Parts: sequence; structure tokens; C-alpha cells
Amino acid sequence: MVTPILRLTRALTLLFALGCSALYAAEQPNILWITSEDHGPEMGTYGDAYAKTPHVDSLATKGFRYNFAWSTAPVCAPARTTLISGLYPPSSGGQHMRSFVPAPKGKDAYPVFLKQAGYYCTNNSKEDYNLSTPDDLWDESSNQAHWKNRPDGRPFFAIFNSTVSHESQLRRRPYTAIHDPAKMIVPPYHPDIPEVRQDWAQYYDTVSEADAIAGQHLADLATAGLTEDTIIFYYSDHGAGMPSHKRNPNNRGLRVSLIVYIPEKFADLRPADYVPGGSTDRLVGFIDYAPTVLSLVGIKPPEWMQGHAFLGQYITPEPEYMFGFRGRMDERTDFVRTVTDGRYVYVRNFRPDLPAGQHVQYQMQTPSTRLWYELFKAGKTNRAQSAFWLPTQVEELYDLQSDPHEINNLIDDPKRQDDRKRLASALINQMISIRDIGFLPEAEFHRLAAGISPYDWARIPGNYDVTKVAVYAHQATLGVLPTVAKTKANLKDPDSAIRFWTLYGIGRQSVATIESYLSSIRPCLDDESAEIQVRAADLLVRYGSAKDAKRALQRLGEIADTTKPHLPSLAALGVIDNLGELADALHPLVATFPKESPVLPHTRYKNHVPALIDHILTGH
Repeated sequence: MVTPILRLTRALTLLFALGCSALYAAEQPNILWITSEDHGPEMGTYGDAYAKTPHVDSLATKGFRYNFAWSTAPVCAPARTTLISGLYPPSSGGQHMRSFVPAPKGKDAYPVFLKQAGYYCTNNSKEDYNLSTPDDLWDESSNQAHWKNRPDGRPFFAIFNSTVSHESQLRRRPYTAIHDPAKMIVPPYHPDIPEVRQDWAQYYDTVSEADAIAGQHLADLATAGLTEDTIIFYYSDHGAGMPSHKRNPNNRGLRVSLIVYIPEKFADLRPADYVPGGSTDRLVGFIDYAPTVLSLVGIKPPEWMQGHAFLGQYITPEPEYMFGFRGRMDERTDFVRTVTDGRYVYVRNFRPDLPAGQHVQYQMQTPSTRLWYELFKAGKTNRAQSAFWLPTQVEELYDLQSDPHEINNLIDDPKRQDDRKRLASALINQMISIRDIGFLPEAEFHRLAAGISPYDWARIPGNYDVTKVAVYAHQATLGVLPTVAKTKANLKDPDSAIRFWTLYGIGRQSVATIESYLSSIRPCLDDESAEIQVRAADLLVRYGSAKDAKRALQRLGEIADTTKPHLPSLAALGVIDNLGELADALHPLVATFPKESPVLPHTRYKNHVPALIDHILTGH
């Protein structure tokens, strides 16, 4: 029986619920993120006269432009991993392109907080995270997801991601460019040939397409009468899809567009320097987006988030630096870290034996990339154009004020040593503070973490002495080793990271010095870590006796077998490929390996082995 008291209780409950909905609608801003892929600040509002981007330019006239925003990663999946988690991927183990690791315990992705605050959260449509996320992270996540589907009265947070400017769209052939290739100003690190001009013109066409899609989303919002109730972000996910932009952790690969519009009714959420149609030089990176969106809805960002809120109730002072990184790019391993103060860019290459332009199969499908490489091999490129294909320097320093194309490395300039030391110190301190997992090879941190989050593993006392390892890796890449006795002892150190970087440091020595360590390197072929076996084998093939090379190649072949654990196999195949003719004896064996590994740790790794096997057998 329904009593009068129960009826009254239900009525009051309903009125309270309706009141809450009205409160959300009146006081909580909607938030719309319009994103596009693979383009930097090549837009009219950023002063690019070649660009045709009227819709975003118009948004900027009433919104607020960030003049210096960084993606954190120069490729999509790690960039999205930064956005969703509020953590630097090198601290979570999610830094490698198309990888997968368990998310840290108790570190919820930002949509969890928004949903708890009453927001209807949609993602249209790409997720592409390198971290695990709950199945119900979004209210909707598909190409049908839309803020229009929300229940009445609920504020929304909506992402619309456009793929029309993606790198793959540069390869459409036949194609007639709308932007005139003849009017393109080719950057000095690219050869000025018709194919490069074509790809650049086509790139600008795709940015115009992305701008038109953004215009449609803005029009939909206006038609619904919601523009003045909605905070709008427009941003791109990293630099241009052109070679030496995407995948390059320099400014040209990390710098993105970022326009923010905050309606007058939410003026209290604006930063102090917000002026409609204005701009700011505040340093902003993708690491800052998660705490910022929480700040905008009145949630204090948790202390574990590693960025700085740049809008909203909990806005923080401007950070002094922004940081970027590069890990494995598809099938090619790498370890690069970057820092900027807005003027200088300092790049630290922890694998200086590798060129920035490694043979990434997907990247080589772009016409200008292939032709540029062919010109380099033929000796027809100048110093600036050749640098992409050559082994890197350990340290790089560029002055964006005088050298926006990052051509002239100032690392040895006597006048810039204070800036070099300041930026290098800031970078290594940041790596230590976030407990950067990158000092461990990918297969090794997976082995050590053994199924738990690398973030959590690295914070268990005794597991990861990141300060010790960071200092040692820094010295090793510079070719600085301790005494001979200590170096030999370090090859037996209980810490596999020390053993790995000792081998790497030995490889940076003269041939005579490397040969003097061969007797200490040989036992490393039986190390418990497959990554150390692979590193030792590389040295023994290159510098050891015929007997050493035979045994080392045999071990590489055993580890590379694609029916065995995937990440060690990937590491071994990469070394076999880089050895070139020195590993020809393994080619018949490699040809028998299944390209579809039966032991993938996750489907995100599925394309790596086929790319390496193809290049080993046909690419040289």
C-alpha cells in the first residue's frame, strides 16, 4: 500500500532530482573537444598564410589561442594515453606505439571523474590507448556517439575526432591538390622536389578538410542553442603526418594547435590573461588536459596526476618546462626524451646509434618519404636533409627563436652551455621524478612487472632504483664507463638495467676497447634477460671472432622465433635487421617464422613482426 507519507517522499525525491538536473544545466558547462589527427599549427590563426582554415580561425577570433602547446608524444597512441590518464606514458609503461600495459591501480581515467560529477561522456570514435581502461569508461564510444543522445538535463563532455588529416591521406593517388604545390615553402630539411611539394600541398588540403568538419560541429552546437553553454577545445593530436614531423619528438613533431572558447557565463573559469580573440604564451602539454578538464567542472585534480590545470577553479601557475618523448615506433625501438622552455628545445637520444628516420614500414608508404630516402642513398641530399637518416647525436639543442626549423644543433656552442645544462638537468630530474620506465627495454619491464602495472611495480621499494639507473644510462650513452674492473662487475650486477646499459656503454667505445671486453660479454648470452642476450649478441656479431658470431647468431635466431615470447622476438628481429649482411646466415631461418605470432601479449602488437620479417628478407 502506498501511504501519503511515501507519496510525499517520492515527490520530494523527484523534485530534488529535477532540481539537480536544472542545477547541472544552469551551473555546469558542457565541454566539447573537437580533435583532428596528424597536423600541427599549420592554420591561418597561427599565421600560416598558405593554410585555409576559416572555421577554426573564426573560433579563435572569439576564443583564446595557445601559441605554444605540445602533444607530449609525436604519434597518436602514446599521445592519447597521456590525455586519458593524466600520466606521462613513460611513467606508466605506455610509451611505446601500439603497446598495452595494465593501468595503475586507483588512478582512474578522467571520464570516470566526469561521470561521477553527472556528466554524459561520449567519444566519437577512436580510443587507441596503450593502457587498460574499464569497459564502461564512456557512456558512448563509437562513430555514433553524440552529445545529442544524452538524457535531458545532464551536462555533456563530448569528443569528436576527425581522421581526414591522418598521415595515410597523403598517399591518395591519383590526387589533384587544391593548394598549389608551386606556392608551398618547402622546409630546408626536406628536398625540394615535385613529390615533396605534392605531399605538402595534399597535407594542407587535409587540414582544410579537418577544419570543415570542425565547422560542422560548431554549427550543430549553435543550431541547438548550446554555444554559450559550452566550453570548446579545438586541438590536433601531434605534428604533421609529413616525414620528420610525425614520430619526431622535436618541436615540429610535438607542437599542436590549441584553441579554447569559454563563454561569458563561465568567465570565472578563464585564466587571468584570457581575452576573446587573444592568445597566450603559457606552456601547455597534453599532460595538462586531464587535470584541466577536472578543474573546469569543479573537481580538484588528484595529486597523482602529473600535469598542471591551465583553466578552471584549480588553475595552477605556469610550468617552467614541457616534456616530450619517443619510444618504440611500431616495429622500431627507440628511446628519446625532450624538454622545452618555449625558446630552446633540448633532445636527449639514449639510442644515438639509431637514426630518427628508422625504416618504419608504415611511414615509408608516403611518397615523399621514399623518394627522400632514395635521394639520401644516392648522395643527393645536403647536410640538413641527410640528418634524418643518420645516427643521432647524444644531445641536441635548438633555439626556436633563431632556428624554428631545428637545423643547427647548438649543443657545443660555448655561449649556450648554461642553457644546455639547465635543460639537461630539468629533463633528467623529470625522468627520475616520474620514475621513467624507458630505462628498461620493453621486454624487460614486462618480464619484471609480470602482469601488474609497470607504474605500480616501479614504486614497490627495491624494484627500481631509477636514480642510479638514470645516471648510469646517461654516462653510458656518452661513452663514459667506470673502471675496467667495475665495468666487468656491472655485467653481473643484480639489476638488469645496469647490465643492459653497461653493454650499451661498451658498444660506444673504440673497437679495441670493445674487443678487450669480449670475454666478459660472452656469458651475457646466457643472461636471464632476453633483452641482455640480444644486446650481447649484437656486440659479439659485430666485434667478436667467427666462433663468437656463430654462437651469437644462433642465440638471436632462437630468441627471434615468433612462436616464442613476442617482445623478446621483436627485439631480436630488430637487431637481426640492423646487422644487415652480418646476419645473412639467419635469413633462411627467419623465412620460416610465422608472421602471425601465436603468443601476442595483445592484438595491438600484431603488425610489428610482419614488418620486420619483410624488411629483413627484402628490404636491404
